Amino acid sequence: MPRPIKPRYVCRMPKCGRFTPSEAADGEIVLTVDEYEVIRLIDLENNTQEDCAAQMHVARTTVQGIYEAARRKLAQAIVEGKAIVIAGGDFKLCDRYGSQCGRGCGRNCHRHQCADAEGKTE
Repeated sequence: MPRPIKPRYVCRMPKCGRFTPSEAADGEIVLTVDEYEVIRLIDLENNTQEDCAAQMHVARTTVQGIYEAARRKLAQAIVEGKAIVIAGGDFKLCDRYGSQCGRGCGRNCHRHQCADAEGKTE
């Protein structure tokens, strides 16, 4: 029996869930929310795969696999002129941190120690 899939923590949902080239070809490429998060953390925020894995609460090898799949999909969309849709995936939205912790960071939220209503930290 395979191991259950661990949820991958995502700081926030994408602001835009669909990108379409002005001269789009038929079809679309679906990028999952966890793939989007890995691209955001590694390519945009310039984190290492290890930092990304710690933030998403998964193994570095898991991040490596997600990253390779996401980049392949992005390359296919660019080369073939297809729309990119961001939806689905095995993830858990980080509702405990981010804007609710008072920092409003929306990123790197799992690195912060945030106090709950009773003053305890996690």
